[in-house]
Amino acid sequence: MMGSNNYLGLTTDPRVREAAATAVQNYGTSCTGSRFLNGTLAIHHELEDRLASFVGKACAVVFSTGYQVNLGVISCLVGRGDLAIVDKDAHACIIDGGQLALGELKRFPHNDVEALERILESARADAGRLVVVDGIYSMEGDIAPLPELVDVCQRHSARFMVDDAHSMGVLGQGRGTAAHFGLTDRVDLIMGTFSKSFASIGGFIAGDREVLHYIQHHARSFVFSASLPAGNVAAVRKALDIIESEPERIEQLWKNVEKMRTGLRDLGYNIGCSTTPIIPIILGDNERTFLAWKLCFEAGLYVNAVVSPAVPPGGGRLRTSYMATHTEEQLDQALNILAEVKQKLDTYQ
Repeated sequence: MMGSNNYLGLTTDPRVREAAATAVQNYGTSCTGSRFLNGTLAIHHELEDRLASFVGKACAVVFSTGYQVNLGVISCLVGRGDLAIVDKDAHACIIDGGQLALGELKRFPHNDVEALERILESARADAGRLVVVDGIYSMEGDIAPLPELVDVCQRHSARFMVDDAHSMGVLGQGRGTAAHFGLTDRVDLIMGTFSKSFASIGGFIAGDREVLHYIQHHARSFVFSASLPAGNVAAVRKALDIIESEPERIEQLWKNVEKMRTGLRDLGYNIGCSTTPIIPIILGDNERTFLAWKLCFEAGLYVNAVVSPAVPPGGGRLRTSYMATHTEEQLDQALNILAEVKQKLDTYQ
């Protein structure tokens, strides 16, 4: 399995499984209601406090899915006359949140700091501005240039939000992109999901207490959704325990990533600008991409075939991603399979 987002390999960890099972025994399978009605348990508040402390913010709010976090936060903060300004490669839920907002959605070319500055310079002085980027981009595997982006935002009095769905458990000792760059105090909102390194499902937003209080009461995807079940909450809490107590797990992840990055380049694959556990193998047209996926699958290697609209037309690729729990033998086996696939692709017309 080299096509998941299970970066720390915690979805099958016995401790995480036991925590989830125990919570189901204690609380049942669902609260069957929203957080404002009957859907808030003590463990929801405990998790929110833990997450806020973990990422270095005053407050955090847990949503039922990561998609709902961006949908609700962006749409409720960007009011009429305001701007949501997002990277063109941002995740679909960021785009959808901007489109649902009463304000205007603007997009700038991927990681183009100068283009962002031009948009901010042209904005009305009285317009609220929220800039939103991914910390790690899920199809390219590159990291957003946060220092430059934050500088531009602060020069133009814009608020800045980073989606750390793929950065939690990976960058900054697991605390995300802002921690990686030492910019936690200069990033207004930090978003994370539980469906990657935290081995569960759900998501959260962290920031100043006053802003989070507003989001709680105005983000429709929070107010009108059933709350996260106790089993999922408990799995996240246990995963967080492990991330904090076993830093060697993240270190092993990066060792595995470096081995695969070097190995794929040595095989002659185009892996783009990836610097993270997401390493794309860029192949171009759809037919080559699906053929490569089929050859990998038949050889016992699971990766993801990704084509437009998830990537630009002609940017078809195999999306590979790696875990801390992959063994040296498994990585070598994957490289051997990919070497054979490369030979077959080179003869394909």
